[in-house]
Amino acid sequence: MNDLKTGEQQHVNPFLHPYQTIHDTIPFPQITLADYEEAMLEGIRREDEQVAMMLAETDEPTFENTLDREDVKDGDKHYYDLLGRVNSVFFNMLSAETNDEMDALAQKMSPILTKHSNDISLNPDIFKRIKHIYDQYHSTGAATDERTTPLKKLTAEEEMLLNNAYDGFVRSGALLDEEGKQRLRELTEEASMLSLQFSQNLLKENKAFTLHITDEKQLDGLPETARQMAAEAAKEQEKDGWVFTLDAPSYGPFMMYSTQRELRRQLYMARNTLCIKENTENNLDICKRLINLRRELAQLLGYETYADYVMKRRMATDVEHVYQLLNDLIDAYKPTAEAERAELKALAKEMEGDDFKMEPWDTAYYSQQLKLKKYNLDPEMLRPYLELSNVIKGVFGLATKLYGISFKENKNIPVYHPDVKPFEVYDKDGSFLAVLYVDFHPRKGKHDGAWMTEFQGQWIEHSGENVRPHVSLVMNLSKPTDDKPALLRLGEVETFLHEFGHSLHGIFSNTHFESLSGTNVWWDFVELPSQFMENFAIEKEFLRTFAFHYETGEPMPDELIDRIVASRNFQAAIGCLRQVSFGLLDMAYYTQKEEFTDDIIPFEKKAWEKAILGKQRTDTCMTTQFSHIMAGGYSAGYYSYKWAEVLDADAFSVFKKEGIFNQDTAQRFRDCILSKGGTEHPMTLYKRFRGGEPTIDALLERNGIRKA
Repeated sequence: MNDLKTGEQQHVNPFLHPYQTIHDTIPFPQITLADYEEAMLEGIRREDEQVAMMLAETDEPTFENTLDREDVKDGDKHYYDLLGRVNSVFFNMLSAETNDEMDALAQKMSPILTKHSNDISLNPDIFKRIKHIYDQYHSTGAATDERTTPLKKLTAEEEMLLNNAYDGFVRSGALLDEEGKQRLRELTEEASMLSLQFSQNLLKENKAFTLHITDEKQLDGLPETARQMAAEAAKEQEKDGWVFTLDAPSYGPFMMYSTQRELRRQLYMARNTLCIKENTENNLDICKRLINLRRELAQLLGYETYADYVMKRRMATDVEHVYQLLNDLIDAYKPTAEAERAELKALAKEMEGDDFKMEPWDTAYYSQQLKLKKYNLDPEMLRPYLELSNVIKGVFGLATKLYGISFKENKNIPVYHPDVKPFEVYDKDGSFLAVLYVDFHPRKGKHDGAWMTEFQGQWIEHSGENVRPHVSLVMNLSKPTDDKPALLRLGEVETFLHEFGHSLHGIFSNTHFESLSGTNVWWDFVELPSQFMENFAIEKEFLRTFAFHYETGEPMPDELIDRIVASRNFQAAIGCLRQVSFGLLDMAYYTQKEEFTDDIIPFEKKAWEKAILGKQRTDTCMTTQFSHIMAGGYSAGYYSYKWAEVLDADAFSVFKKEGIFNQDTAQRFRDCILSKGGTEHPMTLYKRFRGGEPTIDALLERNGIRKA
């Protein structure tokens, strides 16, 4: 171990020793930039040592001495899990709290880490052991063949671990010849670097743009909360006036309320031309190269397209089923979406004159005007009742009502930024369940959007100890101002509920193997727990538990809640087609059989044309900022949101029937789905909860497309 001297004190790399913190949480304040690289390299060395120990075994390979080795559990877990622990911190910080130095280190270490991963997945001796075990359990009569010791009878979870291990090696190139393995190394290393570059370019360009206003007249139409946040942003940048950014809490309200059409245009064009300008942050060629790298990787492994490769580990099973879902949704929703669009255009002409031509930067503004006209509902009316601390109580209280769990903020748990709130989560019997970090607000160095991740997964030691997870929930919600607390939009409450659903998937995990715990499930199943939670956002019974005016303490009026419920399907069909369009674009890229040489922008416009309403602009681009499919793990998988929406609507229909706070129903959902992780096939888990397979009916009824 290398110790660094700082003045008179000796700095000890915290990753190289047990943390000695409450719940073994990460000692963030003790970590320096240099610690990451040192710990990564030491972690690689230790994993190589672990592999060497396993391959030195002279006994016949078994499940126990290969896949469930005691020397990497219990007392030795900390020693051998170093790389996993440091990587979880580093790459989470790269999204939530990065800087130029972190970015540079990521560029340096990414190829080293990818090479190490390939060294393991392409090691023929490791695969030989796993294949030997796999063949024993999958050959006819394996359980009765003549052996000196009988085969261990595997549980469903152990069988899933074995199958995942075997499939993982095969899908990572274990059956390729040496030339093929070398080519696969080149493809994965280049893809890793380009994915990282894509994300860094997007973050830099997003944070570089500001709309600086000094004339108060140009704030016309904006609510007080938007003005205050913009004034705070200007103050932070040491500027006069007001600053608006491309972060959602700033961008969304401006596009929805500003009467200044030219400024809306500027903001829209800035947001929708990210990474297509002639500068160092241009992602056009990176996207094209990533598409081709993934296509070549899939074909190297014997698949026609990258989508075919992906579908082998998805509930959808094949490309045809994905297109069937997307096309069915288009057929069901497009007539209603066209009617919604016509209604919107009619209102705009009524307000502006018959010659008015609707542009994309007008949509949010006139949609809000239409919603106000139809339902007398303005999201700003709701903000005073959606103060963040009350929302936290409401969201956490919902979990308490459903599952009996409780949350206790513990400020002794170290955090990586003052904005982060750390909580201990306790089960209904009082036992410790998890650590939950919640990071609410946008800032420099933090990616836009919202996500759930983990600093530590869950698993059960050989000794029987249930190691509990450390879950992190990261969002970009409206910030407090000098004279007001953080007051949220209802859409932000839905975002909170969504990510909290992912968090519960991690918190409730109860599996033996970390690789199968929590959200380690097939990607078109992972959004079920999150989207399921969104359903509660407009339920009267839920809103009445926390929606109180931040100044008077008065509850949100029933008639206002009624208007929220009445407006739940406002432009639902337009929203559905938007998601479908992203799914179509994703599939168009990853069903390519030949080298992709098209220009990204015109290809994009054609790929999703079937789901687009109105004329498209040719000077904007989604692909170059579409992190989900280029750098976020959803390549050939964005359809998962709509696939899971079918599941979540179907699942919530059970709660609607049996009671939205019915604890027996919630316990069944926890036992059958939330606690099981990836231990069984997702449809098996779902059917165990539901009693049958899902249908699209509940979704169509929920969205008002079909009458119940």
